[in-house]
Amino acid sequence: MAKSLKLENIPRTVHVRVDGSKVVFEYVDQRLLPGELRMCATSEWREVVDAIKSLAVRGAPAIGIAGASAIALWMGSLDVRGCWDSSSAMELAQVASEVAGARPTAVNLAWAVEKAKTQVETFVEEGISEIGSLCSRICSFINEMEREDESTNRAIGEHGASLLSEGTRVLTHCNAGSLATSFFGTALGVVYAAAEQGKIERVFADETRPVGQGARLTTWELSRAGVPVTLICDNMAASLMASGGVDAVVVGADRIAANGDTANKIGTLGVAVLAHEFGVPFYVAAPSSTIDLATKQGSEIEIEQRDPAEVLPTPMDGVDVWNPSFDVTPARYITRVITERGAFPPEELVGVFSEQ
Repeated sequence: MAKSLKLENIPRTVHVRVDGSKVVFEYVDQRLLPGELRMCATSEWREVVDAIKSLAVRGAPAIGIAGASAIALWMGSLDVRGCWDSSSAMELAQVASEVAGARPTAVNLAWAVEKAKTQVETFVEEGISEIGSLCSRICSFINEMEREDESTNRAIGEHGASLLSEGTRVLTHCNAGSLATSFFGTALGVVYAAAEQGKIERVFADETRPVGQGARLTTWELSRAGVPVTLICDNMAASLMASGGVDAVVVGADRIAANGDTANKIGTLGVAVLAHEFGVPFYVAAPSSTIDLATKQGSEIEIEQRDPAEVLPTPMDGVDVWNPSFDVTPARYITRVITERGAFPPEELVGVFSEQ
């Protein structure tokens, strides 16, 4: 029986707009969830970079849109110049490099920033030089990126739902939901699409140490949408799988190498190894923009190191902290990579997406 979801209870995560003479970026500050749902707005492009670095905005597709929006906000700050000039072109390259470097592991950020930069250059080549017109054009372009992201996520959801049976109990790690995208989500997009078909019995959400994206965000999002959800500590996943309580694992991705190796939130590798041991299908759900064919294998992926205070808020003498934000799951542990174009074994990605 189809499930009536309450997706209207989930806010849209990121959006850019023109407000008079200003370009404004709006976003959900995810650091405050689940205690407070706050929509923030800024016209300062460096504040967007800070929001990406601090995880106020997080999730590969969402930070991609945020990064592109930072380019638009920077352009809005040029309004005093009146028209685009040679110095503007040089600054564009510098700003794009700074924005793209805010979080190096997630390929969607650099991808989206490059798209926005290239589009600005195209508009200039077409003879549009007035800053206000350029801002309006690039904001419309980014708004289309937002719509395409939602459409992509819904397609991912449909392809992923086809892999699940009625009564499926899903385990997920971190948050690859609507909050991580413009709307609907990747891994949770699969859950939502399957729930609409009456296939989801329950979702088990790993808390996802050390920042707790599963505990704070996934549980909040699923409960608001009306999907049955149970929070578990990360170290409970093994016992849950051993007891037969998990039918499928669905996670997101921040970068997928050409051979299928996948970088995702730290702890994903452990879940994948457990799923392999207990014979549970392990699915990665991500848009094709997350597939980086220029990166041949997972060992080439730069892994971001986070603030030790996330693990140890009060430093202790003689205690060092190792705090990588991501780990890499080898392709051999991945059953299918679910994209907007279908679900594929990792070894087929190069053949399917070779045009990228």
